[in-house]
Amino acid sequence: MENSATPNYQHAAVHPNAKIGKNVTIGPWVTIEEDVVIGDNTSVGANVCIMSGTRIGNNCQIFPGAIIGAIPQDLKYNGEDTTLEIGDNVIIREYCTLNRGTRANYKTVIGNNCLLMAYVHVAHDCVIGEHCILANNATLAGHVEIAEHVILGGMTAVHQFVQIGAHALVGGGTLLNKDVPPYVRISRYPASYIGVNTIGLRRKGMPAEEIRHIQDIYHKLFVENRNVSKALQAIEADIEDSHDRQLILEFARASKNGLIKGLNSKNKQE
Repeated sequence: MENSATPNYQHAAVHPNAKIGKNVTIGPWVTIEEDVVIGDNTSVGANVCIMSGTRIGNNCQIFPGAIIGAIPQDLKYNGEDTTLEIGDNVIIREYCTLNRGTRANYKTVIGNNCLLMAYVHVAHDCVIGEHCILANNATLAGHVEIAEHVILGGMTAVHQFVQIGAHALVGGGTLLNKDVPPYVRISRYPASYIGVNTIGLRRKGMPAEEIRHIQDIYHKLFVENRNVSKALQAIEADIEDSHDRQLILEFARASKNGLIKGLNSKNKQE
């Protein structure tokens, strides 16, 4: 990368050692610190601050007022060199705040093709998979892990170390302190299973038979009023093996925070 930025960007403070790609647009009153890498064809709106340790991919859009790569809001952070790594084709809307990692993982990661709407906060050491959408004011505490194709509704708050499986849909205003397995819809208070994310899975091209298979698995896990360990045994005994079954079983058994609550059959919504 070549840094030809400084002479061309009016009213922007771009450190001469920052690595700026080709065809990058930088608006007025932007601050870009020394240890920053920005990929080709990325646009940076007015009044954005991109701090040392930030790595931004190609074709990203960063809207005005965002604070990218600030040090962690963690009292244990002691100035160690850490990074914020943002993939390609990521959209970061107005006033998002995205923090670098701590010595726990040394990086915060946002995957390709994500959309972070206005005022989203991503704390230190979070890992967000590809094709995720975080709606306005969604807030992630430290060490949260989100798999690919996850949607978080507006005002969602996620407790530290929570894990969210692929293709999950979290309703707006949800408070999450338990793990969310793949393919489900959750909402209410406390956060509860309300069905399989059938619409999202159909949009991704998943066959109806595979969706029904996933529904059968979650019926045993969340609807039939078993505890988790007995539900997992029932799934293994009664549900035909598949990639989806294995993924769900592995997620449930690896959960350190416990799973979200289930609903009984009369409240089921699928």
